[in-house]
Order: sequence, then structure tokens, then C-alpha cells
Amino acid sequence: MPKKTIITCAITGAVHTPTMSPYLPVHPDTIAEQAIAAAEAGAAILHLHARHPETGAPSVDPAYFADMLPRIREATNAIVNITTGGHPKMTVAERIPPALTYSPEMCSMNMGSLNFALHPLADRYSKWKHDWEEPYLRDSENNIFRNTFADIRSVAEQLSGAPHHVNFEHECYDVGHIHNLNFCLRRGLFEGPVFLQFVMGILGGITADLDNLMFMKQTADKLFGDAYEWSVIGAGGQQMRMASVAAQMGGHVRVGLEDSLYISRGELAQSNAEQVEKVVRILREQGNEPATPDEARVTLGLKGYDKVNF
Repeated sequence: MPKKTIITCAITGAVHTPTMSPYLPVHPDTIAEQAIAAAEAGAAILHLHARHPETGAPSVDPAYFADMLPRIREATNAIVNITTGGHPKMTVAERIPPALTYSPEMCSMNMGSLNFALHPLADRYSKWKHDWEEPYLRDSENNIFRNTFADIRSVAEQLSGAPHHVNFEHECYDVGHIHNLNFCLRRGLFEGPVFLQFVMGILGGITADLDNLMFMKQTADKLFGDAYEWSVIGAGGQQMRMASVAAQMGGHVRVGLEDSLYISRGELAQSNAEQVEKVVRILREQGNEPATPDEARVTLGLKGYDKVNF
């Protein structure tokens, strides 16, 4: 049987702000509701950030995760993937407490530093719902999203072994980040097979075009052989196109309002589930079958839902 395609849905993230879409979930209740609906639509993995429930500002306060994780677990069997990226202005020490608190099956792991730039988004709006939004975006012009080798080692040492046994989604924003992962594997920080997420289309990282996707895949093939799984994020307008091609190449896919606020050109998505439903249709029409959460657990070698702390 052909390998099934794992769909990840990134529910809210730390890129978009409340002004940009009335459908972006920011309260723990709406994040949980949209996560559950995305799982029901076909997402096997739910990638979760938290936000301040009143302002919508990105937050890594474990208390906000406490308001949504039990609801998600009660309602769905989907794999929960908690961010260790937080938002680009946070240190690793600030980002990691939710993962340490709740010991999920998976966490994201950024594999290198980059100029994670959001400032062009601020030019699209003249009025803002909250005072924090515009400076948050504009100040990113001068920001480096820090993920040094020491940072990567710190996260790996705290989460990969006992008592957590977390598996990582290794987020690679450029080709050099794939080589960083290979270096870390040779140093014994991680054990294969690994799960790579090619993050494409962020200003400061590799652009979301097909030549770059081929190059990322060829680089991973050269370094890891068949001892890895991979997925792709096409930020913004390239979301569905990159997902479609990645699945045809044997990879997995990620959608969600963290990566794009739109369902088609000029039309805001009204929920994360709407994007999941669309990518499910695309996958099935081209002959790819979405994986269930338990099938994804087997493919990725996860510890299981019974070993999380929520």
C-alpha cells in the first residue's frame, strides 16, 4: 500500500495578528474549538501555540495551554505538537516551559537562526485592534530569531530523553538548517529516523518555489538516505500548491492559519478546518490518502497519547 500523507494543522502561530483576520483564533476556547474541528476534518497532527486571551498577543504561558489541552485530548485522538519556537523575540528558556509542563508526543524544533522578518505585513494596515500589533511587526526588521547550536542542544537535552521522550518536528527554514540537523545527529543529540519540516516562504528563509523544494528534498536524501520523513510548509499564497507537490513527491503536508490566513486568492479562510478540508480534497483527487493519527504515530515512532501530561 502507498504511504499515507500526514496532515499537520498549525492553528494560530505567532506571525499573524488579530487585525489581519477575524477568524484567527486567539482565546484558548476558540483555539481548542478550531483544533478539534481541524482534527475532525482530517488533520493527524495539531501544532499549537498560545495567545493572551484578551489581547491576542503570542504567549508561552503554560496556563493558557492548560485551558485548551484537556479539551482537545477529550475530543480527539489527534497528535498534539507544542511549539518550542514561541515567537521570534523569545529566548529558548522562555519558549520551552509549555513543552516541559505537558510532555506532548511531539514538539517543533527550529534548526537554525534566521532573520524572521514580518515588518512588510505592517504596511497593509492603517488601523489596529490592539496597540501591540504594529510595533511587534515593524520591530521584526531588526530581529534575529535565535536558534544557536547551544539552544538546540538545550532543548534536545531537556525533552528528548527521560522523562519526556518527545519526538521533534525539525523545522528547516533553509538548506543550511538541514545540514545543522545532520551535524546534531552525528553528535548524538537526536536519533533517527527524523521528521523534517521544510518551512518555505518566510522572509529571511528560503522562498516557496518548486526548485527550492526539490533542492531541500535532494539535500535531505543525500544526508539521511531513507531514514527520515518530511513535510512542507508553503507560507502565504503558496500553501496549497506546495502541499500538493510535496504529497506527490512522497512527503507530508502542513496547513493552518499560522501559515496562511486565506483559503483562496483574496478570500480569508473562516477556520483552520476549512483549509484542512481543502487539502484533503486535493490529496484524494491526486491519489494521496490522509493518514489517521494512529497511522501517523506509527510512521513517526511516537510514544503515544497515554504518555502525555495533560
